[in-house]
Amino acid sequence: MNEPPEYQAIMKILLSFFVVFCMAFGCEKTQAPIPDPPMTGDPVVEFQDTLRFASYNVAMYGQSAGDVLNNLENADQQITYRRLAAVIKNVKPDILVLMEIDFDDSGQILKLFNDNLLKIDLDGFEGLDYPYLYQIETNTGELAEVDIDDNGTISLPNDAFGFGNYPGQYASAILSKFPIDIAKQRSFRKLLWKDMPGASLPANVDGSSYYTPEVLEAFRLSSKNHIDLPLQIAEGIEIHALISHPTPPVFDGAEDRNGKRNHDEIKLWADYISNESYLVDDQGASGGLAADQSFIIFGDLNADPVDGDSFNNAIQQLLDHPRVNQEVSNGDLIPASNGGAEHNQGSGNLGDPKFDTSFFGLRIDYVLPSSDLNAINSGVFWPSSQEDDHELVKDGAASDHLLVWVDIEF
Repeated sequence: MNEPPEYQAIMKILLSFFVVFCMAFGCEKTQAPIPDPPMTGDPVVEFQDTLRFASYNVAMYGQSAGDVLNNLENADQQITYRRLAAVIKNVKPDILVLMEIDFDDSGQILKLFNDNLLKIDLDGFEGLDYPYLYQIETNTGELAEVDIDDNGTISLPNDAFGFGNYPGQYASAILSKFPIDIAKQRSFRKLLWKDMPGASLPANVDGSSYYTPEVLEAFRLSSKNHIDLPLQIAEGIEIHALISHPTPPVFDGAEDRNGKRNHDEIKLWADYISNESYLVDDQGASGGLAADQSFIIFGDLNADPVDGDSFNNAIQQLLDHPRVNQEVSNGDLIPASNGGAEHNQGSGNLGDPKFDTSFFGLRIDYVLPSSDLNAINSGVFWPSSQEDDHELVKDGAASDHLLVWVDIEF
């Protein structure tokens, strides 16, 4: 029996109050034991014609190693983590890439986030099942054997291959409803910056190299990782998930070392989808993607096409690349939101705030499919103050970034 509209409206309001109450004070839940998620085998969900791919910087890092793991062991008491899970359940991605979720050797961080927050019905949102999980190794907090910052000592965080106060900080991960072909992954975590042809290596004002020869012999290009993870969507359908999180182009000096590194981290993917022969992965294989291989580039790329501190229009290397879907990168399907248009309209930036993916007024988070993939919809989960579930993300309540998604029709 259909209820009258007035009744439905009242129930919706009561449900909203219930969600906010649960997030603030906690609501008791019970959960049956869940087995470890499989890593290989056939998909456990039926293939659909349209799949949703998403990227989300969740800012799940601690002040020291173990903080995030400890928090997730009592996940129901972590309001911020519950909001993150609620955002994900609201959008319902089929494949989700997370930025800034700590890496741990045991794999427990990703498993606990999945088991204790995503899988279960919580705060009025139905649980999501991601049977395929993979944590991505990172250069952050991995100490080099050379004095990168040239201060006379080798210590964290500045002498790590990627800035980090402990190993695994600011890492990435992927959750998928479809198998991840781990055996066929290609990681470029150890590729040296100097080995990129035409690398934008930083220089001092007198033209000399900012880094010593000893440092350049060890300095890795990737501040976290650049990894290609093939996804087995269905028989005959393979999508290469290209995941990275370049360093922000700030926190440096006149040499612009971080701006130039950010530029070249983005260039790595532009060269990879152009199948450049100089690329050698961590397993020793050379070259990039073949012209007939489909891909989606995911990540917080820390580069805005109009505003910010990027070096030499860094993001345009991908946005204007002929192998990238131009509707999503530059056209009518650029992910957008009403919340961004409302929140950042007075930022003074030149870019349209509806395309922003961060509370600090920049479009820096991306889901960029290859040009052969049929994108039909996209968005940034950032409801305006007049829309449902605005409280989940209001003023950075979940993260200082927003979830970005693109729908692909196969």
